[in-house]
Amino acid sequence: MNVGKRLFQTREGTVGLAIILALLLVGLLAPLLSPGDPLRIAGPALVPPFTNVDLPLGTDRLGRDILAGLIHGARTSLFVGIAATAAAMALGIAVGTTAGFAGGLLDEALMRVVDAFQIIPGFLLALAFVSVIGASTPVVVLAIALAAWADPARLTRAQVLAICEQDYVASARVIGMHPAEIAFKEILPNALPPVMALSAIVVAGAILTEAALSFLGLGDPNVVTWGSMIAEGRNVIRTAPSLSVLPGLALAATVLGVYLFSDGMTRAFAGSGRLPK
Repeated sequence: MNVGKRLFQTREGTVGLAIILALLLVGLLAPLLSPGDPLRIAGPALVPPFTNVDLPLGTDRLGRDILAGLIHGARTSLFVGIAATAAAMALGIAVGTTAGFAGGLLDEALMRVVDAFQIIPGFLLALAFVSVIGASTPVVVLAIALAAWADPARLTRAQVLAICEQDYVASARVIGMHPAEIAFKEILPNALPPVMALSAIVVAGAILTEAALSFLGLGDPNVVTWGSMIAEGRNVIRTAPSLSVLPGLALAATVLGVYLFSDGMTRAFAGSGRLPK
């Protein structure tokens, strides 16, 4: 039975995938679901939720539509999470594969770099990077990727070291295959399953980091994010708690969906024999 079928047989994977697909659909259809600029003034300030048909979730202190912010915020959060994870995984896999296959001094040098990045808390590294370079979506993506690539690199290296002991790798060396071809065509495909299971955790961490940076005012000011919405509502948390609660619930649901999907992926890979149980 393949991994996809096993994923749908797990309750965690099914629920997580459903949440992720719903959020992806909302993000992709954001221009249709909520046309126009979500940062525009849509009505009177602080309209309570469910009191205005045109503004079902109300407005914030500046009169901006909360529902539009949630819809476009989903797009921003998912883009940052997926883009940062793709960059982090690409760098981590490349470094881990090179270190594990090459061994020797190159392995030691690369692992010391990995150790240096793991010593520094990821959020503090991203915070410092954005503070120095400036707040924009590409910078936030790069900052989160730099803070998240070390764990995939170490996991990839561990998988590569184990696979290098297999007979088919020795056979590839005997027949004269180029080392790079052995590493990236013979070893890497078999090392990827546990690393790909880790990618969902990286996505969740990236979404939370982006929200935290936006909450601190270090996100892109030209796009709406859930973190900036939560920060906007904290000043009126007693009189209008929905301004912070609604984006907070959206953020929690997204992270929960990603974690459930990750758990389902882990169980699916373990059941297929491609990941240790």
